[in-house]
Amino acid sequence: MTLFELHDLTFSYGGRPALSHVDAKVQPGSVGLLGPNGAGKTTLIRTLLGLTDPNAGRATVLGVDPQRQAALVRQLVGYMPENEAWFKDLNGFEAVRYAGRLSGLPPAAAIQRAHEVLDYAGLGEARYRPVGEYSTGMKQRVKLAQAIVHGPRLAFLDEPTNGLDPHGRDEMLALITDLGRIGISVVLSTHILGDVERVCSDVLLMVAGEIKHYGPLSAFRKGNDGEYLVGVKAGREALIEALGHEGLYGRADPEDPLLFRVKLEPERVPTLWRVAHHLGLQLRHVEPETLSLETALMRFLSGAS
Repeated sequence: MTLFELHDLTFSYGGRPALSHVDAKVQPGSVGLLGPNGAGKTTLIRTLLGLTDPNAGRATVLGVDPQRQAALVRQLVGYMPENEAWFKDLNGFEAVRYAGRLSGLPPAAAIQRAHEVLDYAGLGEARYRPVGEYSTGMKQRVKLAQAIVHGPRLAFLDEPTNGLDPHGRDEMLALITDLGRIGISVVLSTHILGDVERVCSDVLLMVAGEIKHYGPLSAFRKGNDGEYLVGVKAGREALIEALGHEGLYGRADPEDPLLFRVKLEPERVPTLWRVAHHLGLQLRHVEPETLSLETALMRFLSGAS
């Protein structure tokens, strides 16, 4: 079963489109939801949670229509908002138990699950302190606990590492990575691309209310199609020239005197090694070019504009 499906989904604010005839089928796993401000990410999440009704089209989440079966969606889906959403006089345990009740858990189960997920999130005796007194890191942990207290199959996490120091960020990302182990798929909406690289297997990119890309992160980060990054201990220019005679045209990396890029079909990789051996040159590495997510995203957006 897909995580969610979108069919010609459309929504506008005062005539300004936030979602424009969106179609997608997103599979289980860990998905990075990316896009500039105003791309429609928040509107998409609100629609999938049943909080916003589309102007046209339809959506399903885990096979459920969020507009017609909102209570069932709350049982199947968890949500960690970017902003705080609780009564500050509640302690951490009470806030998480309350979220469990809102998600449909019976009173006794909500108490038990609240303690379990607070242990999982690393909040010990602090669970009995008012959340208004918590540090940023503790508040983020409570929000994560609220999102998963009812054992959802899918969790939307909106900027979960926002405001965290490096250590707190590492711990939060470790918790998010572990959610897959316990059977919870994740949609991570964030502007911190490093977080997506660390925990996500897929990327869903939105621009101006449209989905511009959905697929594996590894494929999105590939460089130019068929281009390999080659490192040579010495003699880069001689090797590039010799490869040109074989119909393989390389270009030097301006930032590293030992690197160059060359477009290769996989079956022609042995030609590269043969030419290097003939010249008596030592190759340091030969690998398909992989871009950072930031570079890949900038290239994609530049090409789409």
